[in-house]
Amino acid sequence: MRKYVIAAGLAAGTLALNVPAAQAGTGGEHPPAGVVLPTPATGTPHLANSSNPVEQVHELVQCGGTMYAVGFFSSILQGSKTYPRTDIFSFSATAPYKVTSWAPHVVGSTRVNNDGADAINSIAFAGGNCADAYIGGHFTSVNGTSVQNIAEISTTTGNVVSTFGHNANGGVNTLLAVGSHLLTGGAFTSVNNSSADPYFASLNTTTGKDDGFLHLGVSGHYVFHNVTANTTHVYNQQLSHGGSLDLVEGDFTSVGGLPRQQIFMLNVGGSAAAVTGWTSPEFSQPCSDSEPFYVRAAAWSPDDATVYVADTGYKPFNEPAGTFPRSGLCDAAAAFPASQTSVSHKWINYTGCDSLYSAAADNNAAYFAGHERYSMNPVGCNFLGNGGYNAPGMEGLDPANGALYINSAGTAGYYSRARGLGAADMMVAAAAGLWIASDNFDGSNTCGGVSGLAGICFLPYS
Repeated sequence: MRKYVIAAGLAAGTLALNVPAAQAGTGGEHPPAGVVLPTPATGTPHLANSSNPVEQVHELVQCGGTMYAVGFFSSILQGSKTYPRTDIFSFSATAPYKVTSWAPHVVGSTRVNNDGADAINSIAFAGGNCADAYIGGHFTSVNGTSVQNIAEISTTTGNVVSTFGHNANGGVNTLLAVGSHLLTGGAFTSVNNSSADPYFASLNTTTGKDDGFLHLGVSGHYVFHNVTANTTHVYNQQLSHGGSLDLVEGDFTSVGGLPRQQIFMLNVGGSAAAVTGWTSPEFSQPCSDSEPFYVRAAAWSPDDATVYVADTGYKPFNEPAGTFPRSGLCDAAAAFPASQTSVSHKWINYTGCDSLYSAAADNNAAYFAGHERYSMNPVGCNFLGNGGYNAPGMEGLDPANGALYINSAGTAGYYSRARGLGAADMMVAAAAGLWIASDNFDGSNTCGGVSGLAGICFLPYS
């Protein structure tokens, strides 16, 4: 799931001035029964409507009947109450979504110009044990105990569990528990006194020591004409519903001795993890010089047969301005078969030069969110091209063909939310609905037309 969203991708999406008028959208579909409602639940906790610096929820995870949120923030609001919380808090997963008294004190990096140097990027639980949580990011202490970017903490007291190692020499972006293994990705080259598996290591869930389950030799970074400086790191990951496959996104060119860029699929069902044959030549097509790493998130279909990817990237790096229709995966939602071989996309839906940062799916929809304005917009770039639809902040797409689900009037997307920096994470809670993590950049606080929902929005099933 998701952590920080850097502001660089926003620049490409803020230029919609004096653009040509577009005809009504074409090709959209009215949503079937079974998708989440476009109007959010009320009463959920949220960030302040605006703040300086900008605050953001990076990831939402449920354990038992409790939701856990991490990110960069100093307080949480609910109704008339304000709760002091530093970068982590919990609340009931069901109405009235009451904020708990749990309030670990986290000391982390100071955010500067929304550059992603945030306190907590990820949270994970192992084997249904909700008594302790693993957290990763950029931080130096929790409840007065010195740590470095990773820790296990009690969900009762917030105190550090001392038996689990708590030292990574670089930022931790993503955590995922698989059996007794905590799959840990980031920009670190050493974690808990081991440099055996830089950027992506498997840690024993009891001791925090590298257990050797991952030994992938992740290396390389993106190099092409005039590309912005970028460094090797693992950014995000998503476990399949069957529990044996893991999608991993990041900045790398070699994983497990195989050429892989942007994303790879890992088999985690055996005694040692192994990179599968799933890949696509489309993942090695570079986007804009300023956004070489562009596949920021992915999601599995409920049957694990399809992989959905959410992309930033602006446009192909060598594509002249004004070239239409769009090509490649830049600034698009896309679907790929999950077959463990080289594959091609099933469909691509272009935003028209706005970024997508998160994805989720259920049986009836593939959901994508970022700071996009439009959908089905392959002939527009920072304007609504002919045939495109207004779909600010999020979209629901037909999983079969990528067509946008549209409102009853057929004039715009069925869903909407304030764009902000861009929705950082989405999570489908079975039989409940869709949780969306976002921010309060530029006063962004609306979801489905309802205000006062900065940072957290919940769209229930009917």
